[in-house]
Amino acid sequence: MARKTTVVGVVGLGSVGEPLLRLLNAAGYDVVGVDRELDVVSAVDQRMKAALAGATDSPESPESSESPNGTDAPAAPGAYTLTNDTAALGSADLVIEAVSEDLAVKSQVLHRLNSVCPDPTVLVSVTASLPLARLAIASGRPGRTLGLRMLRPVWTGGSAEAVPTSMSEGEALGVLEELLTEVGLTPGSLGARPGRAATGLVYAFLNRAVAMVEQGYAGQEAVDTAMRLGCGLPLGPLELLDEVGLDTAHAVLSDLHSRTKDAGFRPAPLLTSMVRSGTLGRKSGQGFYRYDEDGGRLAVPAGTGTGTGGTRSAVFAEAAESPQVSAARGNEPGVTVGRVGILGSGTMAKGIAECAVLAGVPAVLVARSPEKAGLAVDAVEASLTRSVRRGRCHPDDKARALSLLEATDSMQALGDCDMVIEATAEDLVVKRSLFASLGSVCRPGTLLATTTSSLSVEDCTEAAGRAGDALGLHFFNPAPVMKLIELVRTPATGEHSMAVARAFCARLGKTVVECGDRAGFIVNHLLFPYLADAVRLLDQGDVGIEEIDAAVQRGFGYPMGPFTLLDSIGLDVSLAILRRLHQEFPEGGCEPPAALEQLVAQGCLGRKTGQGFTRPFRA
Repeated sequence: MARKTTVVGVVGLGSVGEPLLRLLNAAGYDVVGVDRELDVVSAVDQRMKAALAGATDSPESPESSESPNGTDAPAAPGAYTLTNDTAALGSADLVIEAVSEDLAVKSQVLHRLNSVCPDPTVLVSVTASLPLARLAIASGRPGRTLGLRMLRPVWTGGSAEAVPTSMSEGEALGVLEELLTEVGLTPGSLGARPGRAATGLVYAFLNRAVAMVEQGYAGQEAVDTAMRLGCGLPLGPLELLDEVGLDTAHAVLSDLHSRTKDAGFRPAPLLTSMVRSGTLGRKSGQGFYRYDEDGGRLAVPAGTGTGTGGTRSAVFAEAAESPQVSAARGNEPGVTVGRVGILGSGTMAKGIAECAVLAGVPAVLVARSPEKAGLAVDAVEASLTRSVRRGRCHPDDKARALSLLEATDSMQALGDCDMVIEATAEDLVVKRSLFASLGSVCRPGTLLATTTSSLSVEDCTEAAGRAGDALGLHFFNPAPVMKLIELVRTPATGEHSMAVARAFCARLGKTVVECGDRAGFIVNHLLFPYLADAVRLLDQGDVGIEEIDAAVQRGFGYPMGPFTLLDSIGLDVSLAILRRLHQEFPEGGCEPPAALEQLVAQGCLGRKTGQGFTRPFRA
């Protein structure tokens, strides 16, 4: 069937408009891009040419032989025109306005489009918070002016909502909905209130990530890697800011702060200084990362900042010089772990033991009783059997791994280990007692690690009396699946201990992010205020749990919404972590919400009890 739309215009070629233009062009539409700044027009032209050249040069793979709309053959890119003159839009069937989020500016642009475009042309405004009816009236063609709601810049498969007003013509709405489907977007109803709620949650999270970098606790790459691998996010928070545009994010946060007076929305000083310096992200070639003229991300050389001077350069230089992220590279010379001990028999202890023996590292697991030790081995064997059944593990590898695992209830078995990992309950008294025993049992030089996720590593391990040999290894659950480990260094941890830990993690095939010893480290310090904010939204009463979850998933591409994630973590675990974070950071937005406290008191702990914030779980 012939398309109703063949020529599409995009006005405003910033962080929202340019991706839209490129997506439309790749889907076979003839596009006309308009921006008042000639240097922007020139830069977009260069990136368009580079993208088209790359598509022409790359051999087509079987996976790429389907078009965004699901037909058998991919659409050939359409023609494109780039200009600073809106008069070029006179032949467009549909025009998308993607200029700055300002009522007066958008109204002026839409009114100008009404005078340039033929009467049948559909006008579309990309707006997150402005009154669409006002814009439709200001355009001069209220029946054919619609809204397009997207919570982040467009990506193939992402969610976009065509938003009508009470004045909209049904035929015009059909034209926009057909266009969204044709370019591979997922039409869906995000809803204004859920969309605003999701935007507030995510932008406060992004703001906290900027503050973490500004404080010098972790560099931008460490923060992004930790959140991508630890939470399954499609982009790290600083990568997302570069994509959105730092000026756009700053404007959204400023508006939220003005309306709510919530300190969490006050733009971090680093974000403000970057915007003032013109460092706006991918569209300006420089943000938290550097980009080449074609929009590709460049590596930042060690020892250099990202170049605007002042505080920002100093922070970025420090981050660049610190080896905070390392992927699996094999063992470092002289620091091989020949035998590892795991103290504990719970889910995390069993997962770490499985990781170790699969990687060829002999392991001894110490439980509180012979019965628990036997059950732990049975659980590891069952997990490996499932991996064989799913084709993730060869039967010979399973047999070899089990031959390397032993379990006992005697701590004396840890005496000949090169490294011991404590993986017991998140209780400081329990951990201190165990490390006191390890200090007596383990031979000199043994690396001692705790898997705590929220307690001070130094407080947990100091009872061993071996400060230089102690550190934190925060594995993520399930340990055999999750690739991230937060490697936590106390002020006293020795460099040799860090080298041994890096080598061990590399042998397990994990990616290590290094950070200092404070509650929450990177992931939990950023994740749990976001989760607490979501629960507090329920007190407002105008948006529901499932609506918020759906808006976060569809609008930002997150693997699950905050309430589903809370139920998966466990509400009791989440409450304990929030209490610990609030204790150390009283102004950090981590005060446990009343609704969470009440559910835990009622025994509703999420997936593990069958009832939490979301619908009951089936066993």
